[in-house]
Amino acid sequence: MKPQRSLKARALQYLAQREQSRLELRRKLLPHAQAEAAAAGVAADEGGAGEQSSPEDAVARVEAVLDWLVAHDYLSQERFVESRVHARASRFGNLRIRQELQQHAVALPAGAVQALKDSELERARDVRSRKFPKPPSCVAEQARQMRFLMGRGFSPDVIRRALRDAASAAAGTTEFPADPD
Repeated sequence: MKPQRSLKARALQYLAQREQSRLELRRKLLPHAQAEAAAAGVAADEGGAGEQSSPEDAVARVEAVLDWLVAHDYLSQERFVESRVHARASRFGNLRIRQELQQHAVALPAGAVQALKDSELERARDVRSRKFPKPPSCVAEQARQMRFLMGRGFSPDVIRRALRDAASAAAGTTEFPADPD
């Protein structure tokens, strides 16, 4: 039987795979801490020695491990944000990236917000051209491409500009299909 890994060892293994947010790491470690607490409770019941562990003890143990990781710079919210933005920026818009970071209880720094805003139109053009090699030829195709880009988290204004640029680049100054309103 393999020996149980400590919470710290598990946390370091998760962090070796990729950057994690504190919230995400807490969610991954808590079941292991609770299982250890339950096992310690069973052992205390059988042997009579030892003290009972409560669910609050498991949470406290996880928080202590997380605090140690932060203190030793293994866990960094700044690195997590940078990593997540780098991984997502080529495929998603600002809205989607912000929403994902909010789920991890972190926010974008002001510099990153501005950099994403400045590059959003170019990223929308790239994402659209990878999925749709041709610009929209009719209103239905335009709506389809708009829905795709909206699902990727691009703002409506950026989507319209990206589609307008694609249409004008494909046919010189060809008229863009009317907005489906």
